[in-house]
Amino acid sequence: EVELLESGGDLVQPGGSLTLSCAASGFSFDTNGMSWVRQAPGKELEWVSGIDRDGVLVYYRESVKGRFTIFRDNAKNMVYLEMHSLNSEDTALYYCSTGIYGSSTRGQGTQVTVSS
Repeated sequence: EVELLESGGDLVQPGGSLTLSCAASGFSFDTNGMSWVRQAPGKELEWVSGIDRDGVLVYYRESVKGRFTIFRDNAKNMVYLEMHSLNSEDTALYYCSTGIYGSSTRGQGTQVTVSS
């Protein structure tokens, strides 16, 4: 059974930083691209970032380029999202997902709230 467990979300002030983690199990992690998607209150789910199976190719939505970094550790079956210069528009429930551009397979999410 595929399991994705996100952690690291928190309340952070504008301009702050967080690193999200996702522990994956139940599938062949190192043969799959992975991604982070998010859903803000009252808004649709949106793709944030994706990474190929080798961790070489990375992709970001325009609004997070230069602020977020996705990376993975295939030896630990982990994928991460390092976030800097957070602003209120980054407030959302963040999900780890399979596939570079996300899929219906997601974890339970971790809440990121950016507020002073």
